[in-house]
Amino acid sequence: MAGKHLSKPVGAWRPTLLLALMALGIAAAGAKALELQVFQRDFLQREGDARTLRSVPLVADRGLITDRNGEPLAISTPVKSVWVDPSEINPRGEKIGELARLLDLDATALRARLEENRSRRFLYLQRHLTPFDAEPVFALGIPGVYEQQEYRRFYPHGEVTAHLLGFNDIDGNGQEGMERAFNDWLTGVPGSRRVIKDRRGNIIEELNTIQLAQPGKDLRLSIDISLQNLVYRELKAAYRKRDAKSATAVVLDVNTGELLAVANQPSYNPHNKSLIRDLSVTRNRAFTDIYEPGSTMKPFTIAAALESGRYTPDTVIETGNGWMVVAGRTVQDLFGYGTLTTTGVITKSSNVGTSLIAANIGAGPIVDMLGRFGFGAAVESGFPGEQAGVLPDPGRLGAHATATLSFGYGMSATAVHLAQAYSIFADHGQRKPVSLLKLDQEQIAGLSREQVISPIIAGQIVDMLETVVDRSRGGAVTGARIPLYEVAGKTGTSHVVGAYGYEDNLHNSLFVGLAPASRPEIIVAVIVNEPKGGEHLGGQVAAPVFSQIAAGAMRILDVPPDAAPRPKPRPIPPARQSPQSGTEGLAEP
Repeated sequence: MAGKHLSKPVGAWRPTLLLALMALGIAAAGAKALELQVFQRDFLQREGDARTLRSVPLVADRGLITDRNGEPLAISTPVKSVWVDPSEINPRGEKIGELARLLDLDATALRARLEENRSRRFLYLQRHLTPFDAEPVFALGIPGVYEQQEYRRFYPHGEVTAHLLGFNDIDGNGQEGMERAFNDWLTGVPGSRRVIKDRRGNIIEELNTIQLAQPGKDLRLSIDISLQNLVYRELKAAYRKRDAKSATAVVLDVNTGELLAVANQPSYNPHNKSLIRDLSVTRNRAFTDIYEPGSTMKPFTIAAALESGRYTPDTVIETGNGWMVVAGRTVQDLFGYGTLTTTGVITKSSNVGTSLIAANIGAGPIVDMLGRFGFGAAVESGFPGEQAGVLPDPGRLGAHATATLSFGYGMSATAVHLAQAYSIFADHGQRKPVSLLKLDQEQIAGLSREQVISPIIAGQIVDMLETVVDRSRGGAVTGARIPLYEVAGKTGTSHVVGAYGYEDNLHNSLFVGLAPASRPEIIVAVIVNEPKGGEHLGGQVAAPVFSQIAAGAMRILDVPPDAAPRPKPRPIPPARQSPQSGTEGLAEP
């Protein structure tokens, strides 16, 4: 076989080809790895992070609202909200029924809702659960059910402060009251943190805080919650006793213009607004409702008369038998008071007396005086919905309108207007801004003070107002008196306007007073709207409420008495048989 040619076996080239292909694959993989790890590393890192790293919001706590002494009136408490990713959750899952039960939802409706929102990635099921109520929900371990930290507003004093504080919507935005007026101040700035989530959205690692949440700023009101509770209690008792349509009371600090208490009836529970059937109950009537204030305006007419120089406190005014005709219409008093002084017109609350004065000095000085005291303009307390009231144009008032304006008809004002106006008499004729916020000493020292009338006239008016409640000086409103304190004030009773004019049997009962009269500390304004029953006069209905509020305020504010105790009347012995005549008579004291 020598010389015969030997050839390679068939297929011997295959290992070489396989090795070449493997080498080529390794080279390709290496090149791809080089591209991914070196040239596209930053891009891929960003893409990976986008799918695993998340920025989770940090909810900011809303600012605290307190009374003047730091007592909490509105606080935020942590709550849990339940949300789902409908694309991850199985609407037909066996635990959906239990989930519905824990959230107080209808199971069938919940399944239908989840089915309808399959394309969404976020859906709230229930907001603002307490941690206790939320715990069993998440213990179910249902995929696609998540929690979110939130805050819910809580008002410790409930309906007592409801009209002042207002309330928030479910997202924490102020809707009424001081919550609305100072929403930007109270609202915090949310923060955020970076976390790693798995494909189901579960947080598997917390990395770092991007920005800390900044809580809202606290708000300190001028309200004294002890006094607020007292005012609310007394007003509610009167509102129920009189079966009234509504009622309002305001307590104002004479020296600073701060509102120490503001209460209204009817009120509402700010924690359960679903029970509200009549939205009017949410109004803070002290700021939003205007009334014709009736005889509480007579002191301003008298102030205009004194300022005109035509009258003094002792000027004699003949009111006759208690009625007069003005422009063909009758003006009358409750009784015929005959001859009165200017002071006596206030003491007896004579409509005829103020009408005669108004006819003498004209409408202009009266309207001017009312305007200087703030009527016809908002008091600018900052409370939402505050009303300015109405002040007429004096040039358009006829003789009868001028007469009725002198005793509080043809103009309108709020309860806060009345309190501020009477504080001017109490503070030597000086007008100050009304404040719902606690003022510090620097702010008090820098208060804007406008001299509205002379201190002499202001003092004369206060002295006249004292006679209204002092029986020894002819006053009849003894229900406004308080033990150990001198009181000054004025009643008001005004007819309510109906569909066809003034209603004969519907009235508003008012009393505005200051205490102690010798050195006034507070003004209390009380308005009871449309009381039912046999009594409707301001001295019968509103004055006793003033008395209870003012007496409590003197105690709470620790105001020293300014009146000596009045001696108790000596008891009258029982009737006895006269030994001489055998007839019954009274024994001599």
